Amino acid sequence: MKQNFIVAGLTGLALLLLVAIFVSPLWWVSLTAPNYPPEAFPDGVRIHFHMTGVFNGCRKVEKDEIQEVEALDCVHEMDTINHYVGMYPIAAGGPIERAFSQFLMPFLGVMLLGFVITSAGLRSAVLGVGFAVILVLMYLTIYADNGFSMESEAYVTALVTSLDQDAAAEADAPSESGVVAALRRSLEASGIEVDAPDAADSGARSDKQRLIDQLRVTFEKDQQRSGKNEAWNGSTFQVMSWHYGKSLGRYFNNPAEIEPMVKTVKIAAHLVFGGLIVAMLLLLVASRKTGGPFYWLLILVPMALPLFFIIDYAAWLWFFGHNLNTMGAFTVKPFMPTVFGQGKVAQFATHSYPYTGFGLMLLMSLLLGIAALTRRKQFQDAD
Repeated sequence: MKQNFIVAGLTGLALLLLVAIFVSPLWWVSLTAPNYPPEAFPDGVRIHFHMTGVFNGCRKVEKDEIQEVEALDCVHEMDTINHYVGMYPIAAGGPIERAFSQFLMPFLGVMLLGFVITSAGLRSAVLGVGFAVILVLMYLTIYADNGFSMESEAYVTALVTSLDQDAAAEADAPSESGVVAALRRSLEASGIEVDAPDAADSGARSDKQRLIDQLRVTFEKDQQRSGKNEAWNGSTFQVMSWHYGKSLGRYFNNPAEIEPMVKTVKIAAHLVFGGLIVAMLLLLVASRKTGGPFYWLLILVPMALPLFFIIDYAAWLWFFGHNLNTMGAFTVKPFMPTVFGQGKVAQFATHSYPYTGFGLMLLMSLLLGIAALTRRKQFQDAD
């Protein structure tokens, strides 16, 4: 009984860490160079990788000789630097992982709940209900109309900002251009009242919905320009696929090269969805035997989360370094960007290190390792 409490307590802490991992920065990367002096760029050109996207890691500089209204957008700055050698924008990396992340973490959580339960019947019931709920929500989010609104606000924000759109821009007129918005502010500052479009219902819309409206307007304008005229259905599958293609073509307008890559991502999304269904069914059926090989997968897979992240992170770095677009200003040989530590590319020094979220991953793995050993000893004592 005491061992059951230990396993349950350790696993409960791991479940809390899963939540913290989802909202924490996992890794950081920065570029330093002589033209980015430390006085103005104390951390270099720095970005943070999260489960849901890539975010700005640059801080606003507070110095008498330097006046900044807001921090530099270092995601955009790094994309600008990288595109000169033909590297695609950072937002093109991990499109499926980011779209599915809010389901992958609960999937691991349900597995851990199943591991805690020693009764085969109760474990099957918990796994069955948990997997069913995840599957229904995942289908509605990925494929159903307006399912994109069920994605996390962090993911939606990352998609908006990666297109150089202000995620906090014009709450009462999300489709306003920067010039129109600036003109409206100028008129209001002069004492002239201006009614913005859709101002009547602005208060009823959430911040996330305004971001989605920005993406919808951009999507519809893209469809008009391209002549495809695909209707907006608001599914995550549609938004993810379109955003991936738009990210790839942001600096390199080469449809012949980009469209096959978008098709590949679409196929991969279907495969991931189907693969998760197969994994759920396999675990539901094969883990019925307490102490069997598949029972241990319920904890070994979540324990390996840091390893999975490193493999995925390194694979996408390889993709960026070995799929350089020929339209870049400079021609360089394919290379492997630095996964961990410090590297050198031209005059830039690259820095790539784990951050808070990855540390939480390691802590979670440690707790789960102790829980697994405790459960193993419990079974040995029982035998």
